[in-house]
Amino acid sequence: MRRRLIEEPELERYPEQFRSLMEGTQLYSAKFSKYSNVIYIDRDGGYFLKATPPGKLQREAEMTRFFHEKGLAAEVVAYIPAKNQEWDPQKWDELMTCFYPFRDPADQDWLLTRRVPGEDCTDRSLLDDPEVLCDRLAEALQVLHSTDPTGYTGGDRTSLYLEQITRSHDAGRYDTSIYVGMPPHPFGSKEEAWAIVEKNRGYLKSDVLIHGDFCLPNVLFHNGRFSGLIDLGNAGLGDRHMDLFWAIWSLCFNLGTDRYTNRFLDAYGRDKVEPELLRTIAAAELFW
Repeated sequence: MRRRLIEEPELERYPEQFRSLMEGTQLYSAKFSKYSNVIYIDRDGGYFLKATPPGKLQREAEMTRFFHEKGLAAEVVAYIPAKNQEWDPQKWDELMTCFYPFRDPADQDWLLTRRVPGEDCTDRSLLDDPEVLCDRLAEALQVLHSTDPTGYTGGDRTSLYLEQITRSHDAGRYDTSIYVGMPPHPFGSKEEAWAIVEKNRGYLKSDVLIHGDFCLPNVLFHNGRFSGLIDLGNAGLGDRHMDLFWAIWSLCFNLGTDRYTNRFLDAYGRDKVEPELLRTIAAAELFW
């Protein structure tokens, strides 16, 4: 994960509960986007402090705690919800005026986690050795999908996913941009893609723990061994093909080719993959 040193951090922009942890050490910007901002705190092995609009981190905090109990994720140190869980996107846009935009910490959700040892799968050493990358990514996904879900109470992610896809379709959404620069998606039209979703949606299950966004930056390895997952806001009990789709998509995106897809699927286990359901998720994502 690339990090940029914050030269003169203004600690009053962070929750008071975290300031003693942040004082007297170096702080780095680890991620910045419209709806997510992550600070790395270089102390005691490392911490990550994430800020989002109100209500965006509650599930991630819950799933990170649960996955940590299963040995799959970081330890959650603290979760602080925004004072007002209702949020105005226009107000949030106004807040995003600098690289770490915190004006009033109470306007945001905050999640503090310990660092998972290792580097993510966009590390140059892995990108330069795609076959090893495929094998490691498949290994991590096997571990996740074979983890006992006992104790999970977070609901059926596949049903929620299909409900969202249906709402998006009914609202007229159809966006092919996720495939720009990628191997062509195998759908000639919006109608064809939706017909595949409708035909196969009943075959999608909720029988394994999934990440929900199983892309290279969210999977970490330490000394050649899988060490954990991050960004678990879409995690839960769902269908394995949702993770398989995003793993394949991320390999193609980061490597600039689809030539390693078969290697990844072989390493994961072809006996657990139904190509028509992979195609169904590829179609569904056009309506997300």
